[in-house]
Amino acid sequence: MKNIDIFVISLASPILIGIYENNTLIDTLSIEGKTSEALPEIFSEILKKYSINNIIYVNGPGSYMAIKVAYIFLKTICITKDINFLCTSGFDVNGNSPIKALGKKYFVQDNNGEITMRVLQQNEILNDFELPKNIDITKYSKETLPNYQLPAVV
Repeated sequence: MKNIDIFVISLASPILIGIYENNTLIDTLSIEGKTSEALPEIFSEILKKYSINNIIYVNGPGSYMAIKVAYIFLKTICITKDINFLCTSGFDVNGNSPIKALGKKYFVQDNNGEITMRVLQQNEILNDFELPKNIDITKYSKETLPNYQLPAVV
């Protein structure tokens, strides 16, 4: 069985899953649908084919439910299979582009790393999420709690 790393982006549809061997992307899976349905199905197949060293997931900001489901599902797999669990920000996989929040609002990150919500400017461009071609495990955080960025209730 090949030793691989997995990278999961589940903030939007399609869900993107990258399979990495020796830190290089060797396969990409793109799945339409809900995180709660897609992750169990695809990981059932992945776990049959590969021995996983690390799972890296995008911990937010983005869809509250998608982040929560991904975190619980992936954390459970990592605990039960003794897999290293890491995370990164959604801004790291979309070129620091705004990320859909609520209604017409988007999460944006400034140069200091502060995340706020605002309405997009007319000419603002949104980038799709992309799996990195190569990964460096040392650059990902071991602080894997979701970054929900929920607005205050008023």
